[in-house]
Amino acid sequence: LRSARSGNLEKLINLLDQENVDIATSNSSGLTALHLSAKEGHCDIINELLKRGADINQTTKRGNTALHIASLAGKLTVVQLLISKNADPNSQAQNAFTPLYMAAQEGNEAIVDYLLKHGANQSISTEDGFTPLAVALQEGKDRVVALLLDNDVKGRVKLPALHIAARKDDVKAATLLLQNDNSADTTSKMMVNRTTESGFTALHIAAHYGNVNVATLLLNRGALVDFQAKNGITPLHVSAKRGHTRFCALLLERNAKPEACTRDGLVPLHCAARSGHVPIVKLFLENPATPKLARTKNGLSSLHMATQGGHADVVKLLLDQRFSVDDVTSDYLSALHIAAHCGHVDVSEVLLEHKANVDCKALNGFSPLHVACKKNRLKVIELFIAHDADIEAVTESGLTPLHIACFMGHFEIVKLLLKRNVDLNTINVRGETALHMATRSGEKEIVTYLLRHGAQPDARKQESQTCLHLAARLDKVEILKLLIKYGAVVDAVMHDGYTPLHIASREGHVVICEVLLDNGASVALTTMKGFTPLHLASKYGRLEVVSLLLKRNSSADAGGKDGLTPLHVAAHYDNQQVALLLLKHGASPHASGKNGYTSLHIAAKKNQMDIALTLLEYGASPNCKTRMDVTPLHLAAQEGHTDMCSVLLAKDANVNAPAKHGITPMHLAAQEDRISVAKVLYDNGSLVDPLTRTGCTPLHIASHHGNIKVANYLLSLGAKVNAKTKNGYTPLHQASQQGHTHVVNLLLGYGASPNELTNSGNTALSLAKRLGYVTVVDTLETVTTETTTVMTEEKRKYNIPETVNEGFISDASDEEEDGMAGGGFLTNTELKELGDDSIVPT
Repeated sequence: LRSARSGNLEKLINLLDQENVDIATSNSSGLTALHLSAKEGHCDIINELLKRGADINQTTKRGNTALHIASLAGKLTVVQLLISKNADPNSQAQNAFTPLYMAAQEGNEAIVDYLLKHGANQSISTEDGFTPLAVALQEGKDRVVALLLDNDVKGRVKLPALHIAARKDDVKAATLLLQNDNSADTTSKMMVNRTTESGFTALHIAAHYGNVNVATLLLNRGALVDFQAKNGITPLHVSAKRGHTRFCALLLERNAKPEACTRDGLVPLHCAARSGHVPIVKLFLENPATPKLARTKNGLSSLHMATQGGHADVVKLLLDQRFSVDDVTSDYLSALHIAAHCGHVDVSEVLLEHKANVDCKALNGFSPLHVACKKNRLKVIELFIAHDADIEAVTESGLTPLHIACFMGHFEIVKLLLKRNVDLNTINVRGETALHMATRSGEKEIVTYLLRHGAQPDARKQESQTCLHLAARLDKVEILKLLIKYGAVVDAVMHDGYTPLHIASREGHVVICEVLLDNGASVALTTMKGFTPLHLASKYGRLEVVSLLLKRNSSADAGGKDGLTPLHVAAHYDNQQVALLLLKHGASPHASGKNGYTSLHIAAKKNQMDIALTLLEYGASPNCKTRMDVTPLHLAAQEGHTDMCSVLLAKDANVNAPAKHGITPMHLAAQEDRISVAKVLYDNGSLVDPLTRTGCTPLHIASHHGNIKVANYLLSLGAKVNAKTKNGYTPLHQASQQGHTHVVNLLLGYGASPNELTNSGNTALSLAKRLGYVTVVDTLETVTTETTTVMTEEKRKYNIPETVNEGFISDASDEEEDGMAGGGFLTNTELKELGDDSIVPT
């Protein structure tokens, strides 16, 4: 995004040539590389992005396309390029803004002309009813107004001609256009009040230009003096904004309403005050019908409007008329807040002379001084301080003026405040000092100044984060060096155990890591979850940082939480190059976690072939076992990774290795219905009927889980269809107990005996009846010989095949709870024997 904004084509191409670079990536506002290059006018960047598949109509969070942005920014060549590449000229952003609307708003005449000639529709209005013509009129963009009028789609009915006559104050032409026979009859009155798509009449146009002569004609011919456009603008609003005193007087003489409101609540007095037209403001103030205290929807009064426009004379006039100097908007903004925002020193002086409260607070707790510090209004700040503004005032979030000036990078204001002896180490609600704020925004000059004047380099914000942690995270090398120079503790620990080196390693900031290490940072300290900087660099694939840490004597086999090594982490996140580098530096491929998992176990479970091959090349044993005797082959079989199984078997993995309870890879393939894995296992010597500790064969397990594909395959290999567990269960019992009719039919087809009894005297049919499996009962009743045996000494049993229930590590990723291989490994419980009257779901 930075290369697109700066126009660095070479760097952009290099980045795009890398793998895993998303051309549609965006910042927090939804701006992509295409949007940013359009804003800055970099046509070569735009061409490259479009050539590589960038979506020309992709929108920001506000719905703006690249064409919207280029039109707003006045980049004609970009507009021409985007239109030539089929950008939609009528795409509507938030509030239904079009590119044409934006160009008209900014007065970009050439772009307006080009868009109109290439399909832009000037009749499309915003959600507030504004068309391009309406906004051009409102903003006083005369040349754009003329262009839009000449292009008006209603030109075929003489409408533009009357509007153009009104613009030129051409009374003769207007008279000719309006004459119908020789009287101002109904037809003429209809013509005089015809509107553009925005609802503007010829009287609005005359008002815009102050053309009293043609206005008089229009009014005499029946023009409605208070005609409102779609957005509620009347001719009086227009003339008041434009400063045409005689025109306003004419309209008021013709009974125009000074109380007329636009959709946003503006009355004509607001318009005159905002534009600084003293005579018109006086005209309205003298008119008894004028609502002097009227407010807009946002609570803005005429005083706020005049202040915003920087019109000290109007402000003084209003205050002399006893307008309240501390009147506030709906957000509790006073006129002084607005003056501070806009940097209007003279207006601020007038307000303060009239006893404005210099420390009044807005809804968010900002005082005018806070606002001035944010907007870098040095002269206004000096004025406020001279009027005893509170330089230690805090907002709702605890920000002082110094916090804001430091974060915004306004050095002169920082110096001014420090000369007034503000407290350098005041904290906001997040525990941040001014030094934190300056560090966060990368303001080296301010950081230096604060440190020289006694700022605490090790001040801690929430989570015990120091400025050094911030500089490490944000890759602020020079600021980091400054902080260390002024005594910052290199191994400062956050509440979660993170040092600046942990953070820099996680982020991949090599230079930061070098500076920290050169200044004595420890490579051995661990986070609260037991991770060294090398673990974090290995997790995120920060190859250069890994290399640096290893060269600086970081242990390649450092044991983290539950015995995790950096190699475990690299394997889990499939960072092959990191794993290879660790192995080259002596990391043990045999290192195991607390429960016996090695890196090969992880690679096998996650099907990370390259990692597995690398580990095997470095001597990892394909028959390594966990605490529960699980091998990598067990994991690969369970997950269905056929190719991984083949690789392990080629390296002499024991195909019949029993885990706890005697479970083999074939049992797990049966449990998960991994038919392709079962075939590979059999082809490499797996037994068809290996027994678990309780006597379960793979066919028992496949039948229990309803896995008909593997069950059918095992039967085709000669699996014992009537094999019994130590409790006397056959595969038919297991399938019936679970209600798997399709497996029951398969087993019967291979000669399963329906009359076999469990140790507690149950047939498959009696189990199905007990559990209410109607279709299984219907199938078995026709083939089962019922007995009258009544079991009195022993309860009938409900049988669940055993499996391995072993977890790895639930939080091996340190700050995220994403777990590493094995979390939730094999979900079924061990063998349980329950009474038939206790139906337990599996």
